Amino acid sequence: MIRVFEIIPGALSWTILLTLLLLSWKLPLFVSVFIVLFDLYWFLKTLYLFFHLRFSFSKMWANMKIDWFKKLSSDNLDYEKIYHFVVLPMYKEPYEVVRETFINLLDVNYPKDKMFVLLATEENGGTESKETAEKIKKEFGNKFKGFLITEHVLDPITEAAGKGSNEAYGVRVAMREMIEPSGIPIENIIVSVFDVDTHAGTEYFGILTHSFLTTPNPHRSSYQPIPIFTKNIYDVPVVVRLISFSCTFWQLMQQARPEQLVSFSSHSVPLKELVEIGYWRTTIVSEDSQIFYQFYNHFNSDWRVVPLFYPTYMDAVVGETTWEAMKNLYKQQRRWAWGIENFVYAMSFFAKNKLISARTKAYWTFKLVDGFTSWATSSFIIFFFGVLPNVIGGAEFHTSITSYNLPRITGIIVKLSTFGIITSSFLSIMLLPPHPREGKLKWYRIFFYIAQWALIPVTFIFFSAIPALEAQTRMLLGGKFKLGFWVTPKTTRKK
Repeated sequence: MIRVFEIIPGALSWTILLTLLLLSWKLPLFVSVFIVLFDLYWFLKTLYLFFHLRFSFSKMWANMKIDWFKKLSSDNLDYEKIYHFVVLPMYKEPYEVVRETFINLLDVNYPKDKMFVLLATEENGGTESKETAEKIKKEFGNKFKGFLITEHVLDPITEAAGKGSNEAYGVRVAMREMIEPSGIPIENIIVSVFDVDTHAGTEYFGILTHSFLTTPNPHRSSYQPIPIFTKNIYDVPVVVRLISFSCTFWQLMQQARPEQLVSFSSHSVPLKELVEIGYWRTTIVSEDSQIFYQFYNHFNSDWRVVPLFYPTYMDAVVGETTWEAMKNLYKQQRRWAWGIENFVYAMSFFAKNKLISARTKAYWTFKLVDGFTSWATSSFIIFFFGVLPNVIGGAEFHTSITSYNLPRITGIIVKLSTFGIITSSFLSIMLLPPHPREGKLKWYRIFFYIAQWALIPVTFIFFSAIPALEAQTRMLLGGKFKLGFWVTPKTTRKK
C-alpha cells in the first residue's frame, strides 16, 4: 500500500503533462479551451491569494511594532510559568554563523532565565563542528536557564541522515540531563526548533507565549512564524532572491488560511505533546512539516497550526559562484518538494486511523494532491502549453481563428495576473533590510529589485516546477532514486 501512495503524485503529474502534450497535437482546439480556462482560474486565484497576502503582511507589520513581552503583563497573562526550549540542530556550519544565532538569542526581548538551549551536533560533523560547539558553550553556556550540547551518532540501519534523527536524539538526551532535573513541569515548556542560521525576531518569544496562553486548547496546537530569507539577500543571485521572496509570500498567504497551514522550517510545539508522540520520525527528510501530521494522527485530527504573523529571519541559498548558488537553489527546492513523503505518510495513517472522519481525510487528501501536482505542473501549463497547440497542432488548426486568438487571449490573462507580481515586488522592497555596505537603498537598486520580478515565469519553471517534478519522479521510481537529506550551505554576510 505504501508503494501505491509513493507512485500516485508523480504518476498524476506526468499524466497531466503528457496528456496535454498529446492532446496539443491531436486535439489542439480542446487544449486551447482548457488553457484559457486554466489561465482564467489562476488569474482569479491570484486575486484571491493577493488579499490573503495583504492581510497577513499588514498583520505581521503591526505585530512587529508591539512590545509583546510587555503585553503579556498588560493583558494579565500568567506568563511567568512558561519556559522556552530552543533546539538548534547543527552539522558543519561555520562558527561565525552559529555565534550570530546565539547573539540573536541574547538580543530577543525575553528573560534568558526562562530559556533552555540545545545545540544538537552530529558526529559526522567532524572535529571542526565539535570545536565550534565548545567555543559556543564557553561563550554562551552560562547565559540561559540551561544549555546543553549533544552529539548524535547516526545509525544508518534505523535512521536517515537529517535533522529529524538529530533533533529526536538531542531532545531525548536534553529531557534526561537538562529538562527533568530542572523540576519544571513539561506542560509549561514550549519547544522552538530553528535552523542554526535562523534569527528569531526580537519579540518572537513574547508573541509565542502570548499565543500559547490565549489560544483555545493550546496543547493541541503548533505555532508557526513567517520565514523571511533576507539575512544575506544582497549577496545572492537574482533567481535566489525571487524564490526566497516567493517562499515568504506563500507562507504569508497560508497564515491567512490557518485551516490549511502546516508547520514549515522554524516552528514551535508544546513539549508535553512532543514527548507523547515520541518526537520526530527518524527515517524521513521533511521532519519540519511531517511533525504536524504526526500530531494530527496521534490526536485523531485534533491538532492545528496557529499562525503567529511574526517573522524569523534566515539566509537565502548561497554558493561560491552564481552558478553554484543556482545549483544549490535547485537542490534546496528539490528537497522541499521531497515533502511529497508527507502525502505518503498521511495516506498511510488515513487508511488505518478510523477515528478521523472520512470528510477530514477527503479534505486533506485533496489539499495534498492538489498542492503537489500544482507545484509540479502549473508553471508548465501557464507559460509553456499556451503556445504548444500552435507549434504542434497541425496545419488545419494553424489556419483557424482559435489558433490566431489563443496567444492573444492567454497573453491578456497572464498580463492581468502580473498585478500580483507587481504587488509582490513592492512588498519585497519593504522586507529588505538596510544594505550592509550602503545603508539606505539607492533608487537604482530599488528599481532593479522591482524590475527583476519580470523573471518570475522562467524562475518558476526551472527552480520550482522542474525540481518538484524531479522529486515526485524519484518517489515514483523508488529504491535508489529516493532522495536523502541535503544540508543547505550556510555562510556569513559579506562586510
